[in-house]
Amino acid sequence: MTQPPLTIPSAIEVQRAEQLTLANGVTLHLLPTDDFEVLRVTFVFRAGSAVQRVPFSASTTANLLAEGTRNHTAHEIAEQLDFYGSWFDVNLDRDFVYISFATLSKFCRPTLGVAEEILLHPTFPEEELRTYCAKRRQRLRIDRQKVDVKAREAFAEALFGPQHPYGISFDETLYDQLTRADVENFYRTHYTAENCFVVCSGRIDSEVREAVAAIAGQLPNGPMYVPEFPAPVTRAETRIAHPGAVQSSIRIGRLLFDRRHPDFVGMQVVATILGGYFGSRLMRNLREEHGYTYGVVAAMVNFDREGYLAVATQVGTEATGAALEAIRAEIGRLRTEPVPEEELALVKKIMAGETMRILDGPFGIADVTIENILCGRDNSIIDDNLARIQAMTPDDIRRLAQRYLAPDDLVTVVVGAA
Repeated sequence: MTQPPLTIPSAIEVQRAEQLTLANGVTLHLLPTDDFEVLRVTFVFRAGSAVQRVPFSASTTANLLAEGTRNHTAHEIAEQLDFYGSWFDVNLDRDFVYISFATLSKFCRPTLGVAEEILLHPTFPEEELRTYCAKRRQRLRIDRQKVDVKAREAFAEALFGPQHPYGISFDETLYDQLTRADVENFYRTHYTAENCFVVCSGRIDSEVREAVAAIAGQLPNGPMYVPEFPAPVTRAETRIAHPGAVQSSIRIGRLLFDRRHPDFVGMQVVATILGGYFGSRLMRNLREEHGYTYGVVAAMVNFDREGYLAVATQVGTEATGAALEAIRAEIGRLRTEPVPEEELALVKKIMAGETMRILDGPFGIADVTIENILCGRDNSIIDDNLARIQAMTPDDIRRLAQRYLAPDDLVTVVVGAA
């Protein structure tokens, strides 16, 4: 058999969403296709942890929406979704909450009926609240005994400062002080029309449009609360002793910019070369050549108002110092040596292939559409970004690394045995 030729697309044609603005201001973004007999509806609310005034109120509100409504118990809601093979999911980050309902097209009506109950009529039962808080407190206490969790929280604090919404970590005992009134108040304040948009993908007919619009159109109007963020306060180095640890968790990076910045895509290419795929420079150095770790990754991380580059790995305690030097050496190489054309060409192929993988199917397109909406763009930006990746040169890589990865600008966090 002859292997077909490998072709790297110079452009990717991605469906652009149809937009419909409801009377209450909620915008529906519709991505219809008849190729799949499925439907997913995602409600995006500006209701992440960065906007909460009471610790843990954002995540608790999101995760208790389906734990009891005006007409159904949590068990009844779960039974209805299971009966139709439907899927309900809640994801939360610092800025937003993503509430998704997925179903076969023929079961869209009953599934959207459950969605209406969950989104518009949650009751946050006291018993469910206390059970949830007890479980979350215990889980967080256990997680914080792990070096990687300690390092992740310490790195956020080192980048932004202990009082910044992106850097703060609350004591798990504050779950005991969270009240039902706190949760209800957060729901009333942030689950409003002004804080919401909806992305619907899959088989969308007039019935689906009307049903989704009917749900979103009932969201009440209210003020959009956007907190005042203090300026980040960055700390260059943090070392936290974890007695008895057999591994050290390492984070190295720096505060940069969000996806709207003209150099964000270029720095994604830099991060991919550094540690964004299995054969990356850090993987070859730390894993294959020296055996310090099973895995290491470098990536650009995007929030609504900020963004940063991070390198993360866990190494044996005895290899901590050597691993730190190896990471810094690879960053230094990017600043001083041009990337070979063959290596850069491979990275471009990997990034183009990953883009195509993500866009495979209506749900992947919906996820990318959500990201682009949050950046104030439509799906045409995908072609623009692909073209920018393909146009990157070795000189561009070195220029970006020199500008943004100076040694004195890097933040280092190590958690492990003293």
